[in-house]
Order: sequence, then C-alpha cells, then structure tokens
Amino acid sequence: MGYVYDHLHLRSRDAVAAARFYVEVLEARETGREGGESPSRIILDLGGMRMFIEQAPEGTGPAAVPPHRGIEHIGLRVEDIEATVADLAARGIPLLSGITDMRPGLRIAFFEGPDGVRIEVLQRG
Repeated sequence: MGYVYDHLHLRSRDAVAAARFYVEVLEARETGREGGESPSRIILDLGGMRMFIEQAPEGTGPAAVPPHRGIEHIGLRVEDIEATVADLAARGIPLLSGITDMRPGLRIAFFEGPDGVRIEVLQRG
C-alpha cells in the first residue's frame, strides 16, 4: 500500500469567515465551493496543501484546548519570521507565543487562527 497526502479537513462555526482568514492573512487561494450560496464546504490551496473548511452543524462541540491529543497545529514555513510576526501582530491576529529559537537554524512562533486552530510559523536556515 502507498499513502499520499490529500487534504486537511477543518470544521468551522463560520466556514466563509474562516476561509476569508486563510485567504487574506495566509495567502491561501480558494479553489472551490460546495453547497451554493451558503457553502457547506470551501476548498483552499494553502502553499500546496489542500484544505477543506466545512460549515459545522449546530451542536458541534468546541475546539480542543491545548495541550490535547490529535492534530496539534498547522506549521507554515516563512522566509522572515520577524517580519511575519510583525505583520500578524499589526493585523490584530492573536499571537500565542513570541519568536522562540528552538535550536540553531530553527525559529518558531504560534498564533491563533479561526475556531481555535493553532498555526505555527517557522523559519529554517
């Protein structure tokens, strides 16, 4: 058997607003919508990663509070972490941690995306 990555699937209280965040803040590109005027799913390409953002039905539980089991965060590599963190802060995106030097050649920071999704930006080199 061979496995090949296909997509990341998120559920959202407001799929349209969540998709707008990924497009406007993280430069994702919308590639499709399903469900008509009030889409049930929005399909994005985020740096080559296919992402489905689905409208969560009423009664869906809240996002997990870290630390927790399961998918912990989305990691996005950037060229200049200092400029990226400054840009996110200027946009009012909640930063969860400042820039941390993990080891030589790896710097990271975390911020909060829609629906409690933790997003890591990292600079390697």
